[in-house]
Amino acid sequence: MIKLSIPGQETALNLTTLLLDVNGTITVDGELIEGTTELIDLLKKDLQIYLLTADTHGRIEKLAEWLDLPFFKVSGDHGNEDKLDFMNTIDPKKTVAIGNGYNDSLMLEHAALSIAIIGKEGASSRALQRADVVVLNIIDALELLLHPLRLVATLRR
Repeated sequence: MIKLSIPGQETALNLTTLLLDVNGTITVDGELIEGTTELIDLLKKDLQIYLLTADTHGRIEKLAEWLDLPFFKVSGDHGNEDKLDFMNTIDPKKTVAIGNGYNDSLMLEHAALSIAIIGKEGASSRALQRADVVVLNIIDALELLLHPLRLVATLRR
């Protein structure tokens, strides 16, 4: 669990789950971004991590096996709703969501903490509007979770 108290917010965050979009977030053109594996391995000690994807490049099974993570495949047409539905099967109030696409915007909006990635594939303006924090890449996003005082500095009111 990652515990986080943000000055100006009434309730502390007790984060237990991390939902990761795949395409454009942890991969570029279907290839895992260098350095991601090591950071995910460190976060596994504190968070249950799931991969959520429409699997545009058809590589989710191999990627999930490599990362030793469970995955949930969403519809290409209703991925936004599918990701939110999946998050609602766990506890949104204890969930961190990281994504970059339009189909991530609902999970970003409803997660306890949401981080949008701009990255090489860009980011949907809707995802950016729904996120609590916006960073340039997945390495920066995962390091925020490993060093949560950075989030306190960014999110204090």
